Amino acid sequence: MKSPTSMIAPNQSNKFSHHGRIHVEATDADQHAHNLTNWQQQYDQVSAGKFFGQLTEVQFDGLQIFQEHTSQALRQTCNTWDQSLWLGIPVDENKSSKINGLTVDKNHIMCRPGNCEFELITPNQFDIYGLVVEQEKIQAMAENQHIKIDWAQLHQQGRLTLPEKTITALRFVLNNLVTENNSNQSPTKLQHDVIMMALLESLQNSQPVKTEAISFLRRQHIVEQVKEYLRIHQDSAVTISDLCSLCHVSRRTLQYSFETILGISPLRYLRLSRLNGARRELISNQKKTIADIAAHWGFWHLSQFTQDYKQLFGELPSVTLYKNK
Repeated sequence: MKSPTSMIAPNQSNKFSHHGRIHVEATDADQHAHNLTNWQQQYDQVSAGKFFGQLTEVQFDGLQIFQEHTSQALRQTCNTWDQSLWLGIPVDENKSSKINGLTVDKNHIMCRPGNCEFELITPNQFDIYGLVVEQEKIQAMAENQHIKIDWAQLHQQGRLTLPEKTITALRFVLNNLVTENNSNQSPTKLQHDVIMMALLESLQNSQPVKTEAISFLRRQHIVEQVKEYLRIHQDSAVTISDLCSLCHVSRRTLQYSFETILGISPLRYLRLSRLNGARRELISNQKKTIADIAAHWGFWHLSQFTQDYKQLFGELPSVTLYKNK
């Protein structure tokens, strides 16, 4: 299994373990991302205001269950351990989210194999159940029950459709495991077996969501081109004309591509990704000045950077820097 990508910054999270359950709270989105055991993640905050995240995690042998709460809208880059399978089940079916640009509708669950990076777009006040299992573990159980799992389908699809009865039962089982009412008890073999049976039933009853049109894949490719260009040129002044020339598309196509895949405009994506990058550097770097960090992320007017930063994160850059020294 892979290890988390970074340590938790001081004063950013509150973590404690009780009878096999880990409870974590954090006041920074990206530090919250690093609290999930054996995941490699990076979270960018999208909506304005102070962040609060909460995570309850239960570990079995080869099986991880968690419930995550995030107060602000986020863009999440996620990756779990090799040879595993992740299922993501929104707690509230009416909360809209996206996986790799695809809308997660009612009775959808998210599904990705381990060691395969994916992107989530989640709204304010979002709660999700997560379930990660070793592929060998679920395959052995499926063979024992004479059930065939279509691994090629699971690896290709970002979303699966479940019957309402099945997804309701799955939410019930997961909630029962992570709820505070059980926090004074250690996870049991019975709970493990109940979870595995619910997982197997869900996979058995799932259907892939229809394949997206070529036009969607084209928009997805445009967004990825721009994201990679901005990653390489993070301190450069970039215009919409530059991005249109890069992708050989019109302004309208560029705008529509970003709104379809990420739910925001390319200019807003540029500003948000750079502000989040600057925040990560303020948290981790102990030597550079705020002006140096701002310039490194393409903000040449310190007063404007300070204003934009406070509007997004609910605190001044100096406060972020001070509380992490």
